[in-house]
Amino acid sequence: THEGGCACGAVRYRTTGYPDIHAVCHCRYCQLRTGSAFGVGAYFSETDLEILSGTLTQHSYQTQSGNTVSTSFCVTCGTTTHWQIDSDFLRGKTAIAVGTFDPPSFWFDIDREIFTRTKADFVHIDADNKFETSGTYKPVKEDEVRQTPASE
Repeated sequence: THEGGCACGAVRYRTTGYPDIHAVCHCRYCQLRTGSAFGVGAYFSETDLEILSGTLTQHSYQTQSGNTVSTSFCVTCGTTTHWQIDSDFLRGKTAIAVGTFDPPSFWFDIDREIFTRTKADFVHIDADNKFETSGTYKPVKEDEVRQTPASE
């Protein structure tokens, strides 16, 4: 098991087992969500995540492929701890924001990079699998600079 939590310590969680997927994502939403060049996610079966304490709220939006992403974050400090993507490939999985694991946060190697088409030129990551988009990417709308909430 591994534990982690938000910046203020109010939200604590525990994962069981080893992540099925450990990826760096360069999509525009991950850039906006993290305020950085990319996001790092470790995908576990949703039954392998236990929220131990704290209050989370969610923000959901629709991806370019028409899937819904629901991001969970601490109501006190705003730290994103995890998210779920309602796609055929990721249904039933929860992605943990890897930087929120207690040290050592990065206890596994990254096995893939996705959305490298929007990767910052200065980023160089040693991953075995690199994808211009993702395996399930089937755009139903154009790229957007900002994201549209799922309820709109």
